Amino acid sequence: MRLLLAAPRLLASPAAAALCHGPRLPPTAPCRGAPRRWGSSFNVPPSAEFVARPVGVCSMLRLPVRASAEGLDAAFVGVPLDTGTSNRPGARFGPRQIRAESAMVRRYNASTGAAPFDSLLVADVGDVNVNLYNLPASCSLIREAFQKIVASGCVPLTLGGDHTITYPILQAVAEKHGPVGLVHVDAHTDTGDRALGEKIYHGTPFRRCVDEGLLDCSRVVQIGIRGSSYAPDPYKYCREQGFRVVLAEDCWLKSLVPLMAEVRQQMGAKPVYISFDIDGLDPAYAPGTGTPEIAGLTPSQALEIIRGCKGLNIVGCDLVEVAPMYDVSGNTALLGANLLFEMLCVLPGVKTM
Repeated sequence: MRLLLAAPRLLASPAAAALCHGPRLPPTAPCRGAPRRWGSSFNVPPSAEFVARPVGVCSMLRLPVRASAEGLDAAFVGVPLDTGTSNRPGARFGPRQIRAESAMVRRYNASTGAAPFDSLLVADVGDVNVNLYNLPASCSLIREAFQKIVASGCVPLTLGGDHTITYPILQAVAEKHGPVGLVHVDAHTDTGDRALGEKIYHGTPFRRCVDEGLLDCSRVVQIGIRGSSYAPDPYKYCREQGFRVVLAEDCWLKSLVPLMAEVRQQMGAKPVYISFDIDGLDPAYAPGTGTPEIAGLTPSQALEIIRGCKGLNIVGCDLVEVAPMYDVSGNTALLGANLLFEMLCVLPGVKTM
């Protein structure tokens, strides 16, 4: 009863208002074209200086939860599906854990100067209501949900879920934008044709996308690829389609800034989609995933890849394959939350401080 009585006082307090609108801070001089005040007319993550991190609904970046993407510039959306996994399941719990760990992410990107919440109207629109017992039906549900999001003019930033989900998302994205370029970070190319007789699972999404003409194959780059294989030349299909495959060993002990300069030139001004499988990173940094491969990318290289996409015509992003139960520290999901924030920071229209 005490909790019930306390709730109205919390909801009426200035701190609670900050949960939706952010704290009121004094104006400050603009810098490098930034907005003229620290306050924002957009949705803003509340500061832990004013609202304790455990307080409030568990949403992405503690942003307001909306029932629809209508009127938003960008939206975080969860797809809690792992029916397409081939090894360790558990990515269905990825969106929930990523949201929980995102409480550590703050309003501004101090490294790049990006001020996404002073530039775009962003919210969490919840999860797609997938069918865990029927993968093709789930793909249809995902496609329909993203058709509505994309049609509203909103850029989706997706919390997965296994990599199967990128296939129906790209169906919706390509329906509006036509064949898109792809920046794909992963340990695996995900271009298999079938497994156990099935053509839809997390090892086939980009093969299905090629089959349906959803990708501009001359503008596809796959970064971080590695691991043992079933065939002596596992990347033959990718090369035949015109993909650029960047092996993990070609990234070892070096900055990826020069690579991303080449990628930006390759992508040009046409629409681009970013798909980031957390297993692209070395399992020393991201053990909470279903198909880990040794000797992967580092978190700093992940930042270089995403920040290197600044200036591209990004029409959607996803972060997939976080399976929290294999990392009790929560660090894999924390990494995923930060990478999604970095993706938000490179969207078209984001200003700098």
